[in-house]
Amino acid sequence: MSKIKTSFFCQNCGAQSTKWIGRCPSCGQWNTYVEELIQKDSDDKLWHGNNSIIQSKPKLINEINIDETPRIDTYNIELNRVLGGGLVPGSVILVGGEPGIGKSTLMLQIALNLKNKKILYISGEESELQIKMRAERLGKVKSNCYILTETQTQNIFQHIDSINPDILIIDSIQTLNSNNIESSAGSVSQIKECTTELLRFAKETSVPVFLIGHITKDGSIAGPKILEHIVDTVLHFEGDQNHIYRILRANKNRYGSTSEIGIYEMHNNGLAEVNNPSEMLIPQREEQLSGTAISATVEGIRPILIEVQALVTSATYGTPQRSSTGFDLRRLGMLLAVLEKRCGFRLGIKDIFLNIAGGLKVDDPAIDLAVISAILSSGEDISINSKICFAAEVGLSGEIRPVNRIDQRISEAEKLGFEKICISRYNIKGIMKKSFKIELVEIRKIEELYKYLFT
Repeated sequence: MSKIKTSFFCQNCGAQSTKWIGRCPSCGQWNTYVEELIQKDSDDKLWHGNNSIIQSKPKLINEINIDETPRIDTYNIELNRVLGGGLVPGSVILVGGEPGIGKSTLMLQIALNLKNKKILYISGEESELQIKMRAERLGKVKSNCYILTETQTQNIFQHIDSINPDILIIDSIQTLNSNNIESSAGSVSQIKECTTELLRFAKETSVPVFLIGHITKDGSIAGPKILEHIVDTVLHFEGDQNHIYRILRANKNRYGSTSEIGIYEMHNNGLAEVNNPSEMLIPQREEQLSGTAISATVEGIRPILIEVQALVTSATYGTPQRSSTGFDLRRLGMLLAVLEKRCGFRLGIKDIFLNIAGGLKVDDPAIDLAVISAILSSGEDISINSKICFAAEVGLSGEIRPVNRIDQRISEAEKLGFEKICISRYNIKGIMKKSFKIELVEIRKIEELYKYLFT
């Protein structure tokens, strides 16, 4: 029997200390150290591969051969796009998101859709019956997907040896525990140990591993920060539970770009891929209403057209209200100050409400011109032509500033049938006007925008 040891771990960054300290020297947080039991036992059954020791030796970089390993198609266009073209053999992918956002549903859909691949879906949160009911709701039961409800990593590796899966899915990493560490599941030491064991398994067998992770109240993945350093890819599943749209975003990707996003639509029968989100986010209404404007924004490297809604009314209770949904409230205050200071619009005594349709959260500065246009439209109670869209940033002096990837924005607007797009005058340089049928409206200042739209 080995001697039981205790150590103190920071619950924020995973730093280790032999005694309790008030302030973590690594991350600077206070009162985050918790005592945990540690006991190493080499007799436990772990996955050791073929138990052969491979002696590595230094090589010149030009002597290293790169074998182009084909990626595994997940039969999910949006996930393939975010991963950079598909699953890389031996990669470890961490998927995080709020409770109920659809992480388990997405992973189960992928497991059921994969063809000619043996999948092992390990659940530490749901029973086999619950997973079977979800699979029936998704409408796909016949597949090569094995379900295992287990939390001990030693038992999991025994089942892996007997099944030999092609892809492994863990739901979730916070529920696993290893006999090597005598602490509760979800603790810093348990998460680190279990992830390290799964990482070793993935690298030695070239089997991709999906890890579903919980998040804390501030939006970061629960557990030590080293968890995100260990894995190859970190995906965040975002969205509002009151809306149907979900966004899959890569915060880290060793095998692809972090600029791509995947968009899904939540239905009763699972998550549906949204290949052309602009058509779904722009309403097809017959009558024109004031206070709405269409913006050509870019999410990652993907152009999307979204609707900006604004409501300007007299302040009923004395103190004017400022409310924003899906748009930075501080940036809204800056744009309102520009309108009042540079253009003379008296908005200080008005209640102003702003909303991004579809429940999306946008931080692209190119949406500024659409926000300004929607506010002016609601204030004047004059509708904007539904065939006009906007793509430009607004500066503090009231000038209309250029934005990047303007060609992609113009092409997306033209594809959806818009006749005009308002852009910065300084964005015209380098644009091949003859290649676009849509009319490019050059705007230099907010005053010119007001005259163009309402006079």
